[in-house]
Amino acid sequence: MKLRRRVSAVEDIIGHQFQNKDLIASAITHPSAAEGMPVSTSYERLEFLGDAVLGAIIAREVYERFPGMDEGQLTDLKIALVSGKMLSGLSDELGLAEYIVFGVSELGTNSRGMKSALEDVFEAIVGALYVDGGYDAAHEFVMRMLGEYMVPETIQRFMNPKTHLQEITQKGNIRKTPTYRLETSDGPAHARVFTSVALLDGRRIGRGQGSSKKESENAAAADAIRRIEEDPHAVWADME
Repeated sequence: MKLRRRVSAVEDIIGHQFQNKDLIASAITHPSAAEGMPVSTSYERLEFLGDAVLGAIIAREVYERFPGMDEGQLTDLKIALVSGKMLSGLSDELGLAEYIVFGVSELGTNSRGMKSALEDVFEAIVGALYVDGGYDAAHEFVMRMLGEYMVPETIQRFMNPKTHLQEITQKGNIRKTPTYRLETSDGPAHARVFTSVALLDGRRIGRGQGSSKKESENAAAADAIRRIEEDPHAVWADME
């Protein structure tokens, strides 16, 4: 698909006709497709700007919406709203994956590479909107995409599982920090499956698998959170 058609499609998706088409063209161009070209050709610079603008918009919104939240709660909600899971999910829902321009070196990569690109493109689009249409254009897009998620429940839904588990275990009488141990690493080099366990005071409270050690630890933390929510006594027994 030609770049001009991609740009037009993305403009329709996000609801903004760019005065400077180069901005949105860069916002959907992966660095692998801009090798040997000026740095502004890919989304990296716009991603940098968009990350800051997105953070500022969300910080102000949650500050004004939740006057009873302390600094820690506001920070947790902001982190959840700008998480990779949130941003890549929204980009995917918009159908942006079809329009990202990849270089030959990235073609055929796994879904993990696409997830990262979708997150980066979302931030780059925010940056492009800010440059082309000012704060109001960026704010309108961010609120349209994230407004419904600006509720306390989002903290639990989108926060990094390891961070969430640590917050849980630091409360009450427990006040212990989870640790993680890699149990196994199986499969061929190109398709490894890692299995990790989450431990609290030496006791296993969760187990998970993933395509990397980090993913398996996150899965183990998520499993621990699920078990705690289902039967907290079974997890906390003999720890208090």
